[in-house]
Amino acid sequence: QLQFVESGGGLVQPGGSLRLSCAASGGTLDYYAIGWFRQAPGKEREGVSCISSSAGNTYLANSVKGRFTISRAKNTVFLQMNSLKPEDTAVYYCAASRLWSICLDAKQQRSWGRGTQVTVSL
Repeated sequence: QLQFVESGGGLVQPGGSLRLSCAASGGTLDYYAIGWFRQAPGKEREGVSCISSSAGNTYLANSVKGRFTISRAKNTVFLQMNSLKPEDTAVYYCAASRLWSICLDAKQQRSWGRGTQVTVSL
């Protein structure tokens, strides 16, 4: 079973940047779409961005469009986050889906890592 380790989070000022990594073990990501999710305190986990298995398709939620970029290389998926805002503060997770259609459906995901904390604050 695939297992994920998210990293790269931290404390950053508004307008700053972070690059998150999602490293997978226990199998290859070659046949999976990979989604990034985030969960803020008291809120449901929400999908942020997804990249297809071939990297030919990407999706960004409206809230992060123009600021975040998703990419992948071998068994790692990256989320480059620029122009960060306080509302981006959350724990960020990644997950793998066989189907593009459920890539950002948190309820459909079977395996989660521990996540990485992103805090945007002065």
